[in-house]
Amino acid sequence: MAEDGAAIRRRRECVACTQRFTTFERIEELPLVVEKRSGVREPFDHLKVTAGIRAACKNRPVNDAEIASVAQAIEDDLRSRGDAIVTTQDLGIAVLERLKGLDEVAYVRFASVYKGFEDLGDFQREVGLLTKATAPKRRPR
Repeated sequence: MAEDGAAIRRRRECVACTQRFTTFERIEELPLVVEKRSGVREPFDHLKVTAGIRAACKNRPVNDAEIASVAQAIEDDLRSRGDAIVTTQDLGIAVLERLKGLDEVAYVRFASVYKGFEDLGDFQREVGLLTKATAPKRRPR
């Protein structure tokens, strides 16, 4: 295997001229398309996802490597579903799930834009849900 497991390297020999050469075999990835709420479809843009995560993580203790890793994990998850078309809702939920484990403030920031928060109550509700989801489970006595 070559390129971090993304390709298989093979040495071959031409039967006509006996020259040896190397080939690399890779899985052909299907193009991933994002369907917006309006019905418009556009190609998946890894840089757009990364920029959204970076904006949510601005001034937070999250480095570029972590942001890149999260963005790549999201893309890998979406591709592994086998669907060529993903909705913006699926994409937004995938980002929220990853941000929840990375940085809770970044999660709330992203949620405020993605879910269209309009007032303080929206923030309070989301923080309440986040607190319930991340609170350690108590053992009965």
